[in-house]
Amino acid sequence: MTDLGKTLVLLGALVVVVGLVLILVGKTNLPLGRLPGDIRVTGDGWTIYAPIATSIVLSVLLTVVLSLVAWARR
Repeated sequence: MTDLGKTLVLLGALVVVVGLVLILVGKTNLPLGRLPGDIRVTGDGWTIYAPIATSIVLSVLLTVVLSLVAWARR
C-alpha cells in the first residue's frame, strides 16, 4: 500500500504542476491552439477542433526537454 500511496501523491503533484503550467501559458498570449495548421470546423451548434500544429510543437518541445533530462542523468 505504501507504493500505491507514493504513486498517487506523485500523480497528484504532476497534475498540479501541469495545471499551473497551463494557467501560466494562458496568460502569456502564446498562440498555442491558434497556430497555422490547427484545424477548426464550426457548424450549426457544433465545433470540431484538431490542434495538429500545436500538437507537433508540443511534441518536439517535450522530446527535447526529456532528452536533456535523460542526458543529464547519465
